[in-house]
Amino acid sequence: MDVVEKGEPMPILSLGEGKNMVTQLILVNLTVFILLFFTQVVYNIEGNSTIRFNLDVMNNVILPASFSRLAHLPWTFITSLFVHESVWMVFGNMIWLWAFGSLLQRKAGPGVILPLYLFGGLIGNLLYMLGMQFIPSFHLTQFFATYYGSTAGVMALAVATLLIAPNVRIFQQLSGGIPMWIVTILYIIMAIAAHLFSHNDLTYLPAVIGGALFGFLFMNAWKKGNDWGAGFNKALHTITHIFHPKGN
Repeated sequence: MDVVEKGEPMPILSLGEGKNMVTQLILVNLTVFILLFFTQVVYNIEGNSTIRFNLDVMNNVILPASFSRLAHLPWTFITSLFVHESVWMVFGNMIWLWAFGSLLQRKAGPGVILPLYLFGGLIGNLLYMLGMQFIPSFHLTQFFATYYGSTAGVMALAVATLLIAPNVRIFQQLSGGIPMWIVTILYIIMAIAAHLFSHNDLTYLPAVIGGALFGFLFMNAWKKGNDWGAGFNKALHTITHIFHPKGN
């Protein structure tokens, strides 16, 4: 694998590059956030409370903690990966998504980004639900607990970036730059601390661990020549090109 040398420019966020999967993911997350935000505004304008909005809308897009509730809302296993509660939550996650994703995309290509984000998030969701079932202190809260956000997916990208480009330096104006491995470790610490010392709680940690574990396994296999996302990307390309003329 090639290594970005000191002084090489970092990749930029390009809205005009068709294969920039990082940009597309950011736009999807921001679009979902804006749609939910304005839906809540409409609810409030019509005299409905935020509680009513949460019951009618949010509960249908965020992941419930119990499998019995999930059976009635199976799509939330995916939609929850793109839902954010606040401006700061979506802003923070998108900054990290761009930071890790743009470098990883440059080093490994756009084909690894969506599988890492999506399946890292899904594994995170699965471990979250398993934790809620089998960890006694978590199990007691599963009836009303929920999970959402892109943290697990971003964590998968972060760990994958650490494996493929640990010595890339950013902020080179600061004494030659900061190695990517330091940035990644700081991100992991902050992601865990956010659930320990903020309004979030320990029940989210299995999801974070799940994203990190998938990122490690995926990129370790990729470095050995095994692209776990190849089949998914091929299927996605087929589905999205069903109505395209042959040869396009």
